[in-house]
Amino acid sequence: MKRRLAGSIALSALVALTSAIPAFAALGPGVAAPVFTAEASLAGKDFTFSLADALKKGPVVVYFYPSAYTGGCDLEAHTFAVNRDKFDAAGATIIGVSADSIERLNAFSSDPNYCAGKFPVASDADVKIALSYDLKAVAAQPGMNDVRGVAIDHAFIPRTTFVIASNGKIVAALSSESDHLRPDEHVKRSLAIVQHLQAGKTP
Repeated sequence: MKRRLAGSIALSALVALTSAIPAFAALGPGVAAPVFTAEASLAGKDFTFSLADALKKGPVVVYFYPSAYTGGCDLEAHTFAVNRDKFDAAGATIIGVSADSIERLNAFSSDPNYCAGKFPVASDADVKIALSYDLKAVAAQPGMNDVRGVAIDHAFIPRTTFVIASNGKIVAALSSESDHLRPDEHVKRSLAIVQHLQAGKTP
């Protein structure tokens, strides 16, 4: 009950924060996606993720999210994990990006209820990656805790998913703010897009 209450409080505060984010102005389809490398975690282990290297294998779904261990982000991570095999079948790589510390992401990436070791999540602690995609982060409010009761002291990046073709061009940008998508809908939409790419169709 306490965990559920803490999650509800964190989610309410997160909704209030993200509603203050300026109008959606992220990079759009047809634009070359900014390449980046970042410290990331897969199944609790650190490694360096390279977008350029991932694109050599096929399309990449880069999804930005506000914070690990908060309601919507937990649902989104779980849904990506459950559908990872379908993304694999479409030849697509998934990478989550947030301003969480690598220590928080090591726990999140291995948690069987969320990422479950199925895909990596990268730390954008200084939000430079988010800014390169024209995403504006907002600071966490004092006293905010995640569903575990742990203090959240990093910035929140607006929930935005980019589907990037293997040629490095953005083919879709999905926003919870402007498109009114639920966290799990980011997964469903991005999966449909990479499946269309695999079939040689226009998303």
